[in-house]
Amino acid sequence: MAVISNGTTLINAGALDSGVATGKLTLLSTQTASNSSSISFTSGINSTYDVYVFKFIDIHAGTDQANFTFNGSSDGGSSYGGDMTTTFFRAVHSESDSDTSLSYETDKDLATSSSFQRLTHVQSSDNDGNAAGILILYGPSNTSTIKHFISRTSLMQDGGLAFDANIAGYFHGTSVVNAVQFKMSSGNFDGIIKMYGVA
Repeated sequence: MAVISNGTTLINAGALDSGVATGKLTLLSTQTASNSSSISFTSGINSTYDVYVFKFIDIHAGTDQANFTFNGSSDGGSSYGGDMTTTFFRAVHSESDSDTSLSYETDKDLATSSSFQRLTHVQSSDNDGNAAGILILYGPSNTSTIKHFISRTSLMQDGGLAFDANIAGYFHGTSVVNAVQFKMSSGNFDGIIKMYGVA
């Protein structure tokens, strides 16, 4: 059985040790969206940390069926449009228990595309509807390799479904990723996004 120490270190986990991040999270920035069109992190993503974690809290879509999305920048946020190749699969369960499924979603992934990657799918704009999740960006300052990321998001989908979105992919090329932007596919949003460095 795993033992957690200080919420950051996994010990006595046997074979799991080599695959679980054990570094300390350092909060670098917190931004709050209030009917905002986008949230951008344009400073603090540099060679100080090899891994950056973004946490999304209470992301409420102002427009029904909009998607929460992200992209990266190599010019400090002057433009966003890093070429990405990604995967997207999801699990869904309706409040009525009539829909339970798990599938890969070919219309939600990207193939060498500069489009923003969706992290949710058709969110509900109901007053109590929101999304929460995490995005992990690896080695954004490495100029020798592509930049990997993974994301997992839980949301209330339009129509009353629990939607578990799982995304992974990478930015093409060896350019750094030194800024990240989040926005809805349409309309504005409310919520909190926190950025951490992993020592």
